[in-house]
Amino acid sequence: MNKTLTGVRVLVTGGSRGIGRATAVSLASAGAKVAFGHHGDDAAAAATLATVQKHDASAFSIEADVSVETEAVDMVHRSIEGLGGLDVVVNNAGILNEAGLLDTTVDAFDTVIAVNLRGTFLVGREAIRHMVQQGGGRVINIASDLGYLGRERNTAYCASKAGIGAMTRTWALEFAPRILVNAVAPGPVDTNMLGAEVMSEAQRQKESDIPLGRIGHPEEIANMVTFLAGPQASFITGQTYGVNGGSVMT
Repeated sequence: MNKTLTGVRVLVTGGSRGIGRATAVSLASAGAKVAFGHHGDDAAAAATLATVQKHDASAFSIEADVSVETEAVDMVHRSIEGLGGLDVVVNNAGILNEAGLLDTTVDAFDTVIAVNLRGTFLVGREAIRHMVQQGGGRVINIASDLGYLGRERNTAYCASKAGIGAMTRTWALEFAPRILVNAVAPGPVDTNMLGAEVMSEAQRQKESDIPLGRIGHPEEIANMVTFLAGPQASFITGQTYGVNGGSVMT
């Protein structure tokens, strides 16, 4: 990969696996200096760090729960300190709790919203606070095609991802022209959370019915994030890019 991001300082949340891991590796391979957050899986975080450090020897990881304000703020500050600043934040951390509406408890709903939406808000707010003082930067939020489509038995997840799209547009308006804010909305992707191994047969059939006839790979999402972090995306803000095999067409 061309070193289009040489010296760019990046924080990726939820970087220990799936899309987050692929994104951290992709950004580092493009020359970025990378910090990534993780929560609750030290072995996965260590494996990601070893891979990222093949491209960026100075890369480091931070344990944090993005839904907790003090931990989210501390992660951003530690990233700034360790990287010497912060040019790009990728809000990727997210969880899924599949349950029918009538079986969804308030606690379960609040937990998904807290990680996916509140976490994006907390990390994004603190990163943007630094970027305003710095004079610029980029925010890339990970949304979902389900924020458009909806899906049965996924009320909290779909609501949280739709909220991320709205928050992306709001921040883009508020902080233009110095800070560019965009989102990537993956379609079905082969990850621990959304991959084929956790899908029912009916879900697998539904995913294979999209125009490209397959679920995506984390690296395909990471490629879009890396593009949005780079110099060729200098006239793009407030957009949500669907990397989804045609599951949503706008």
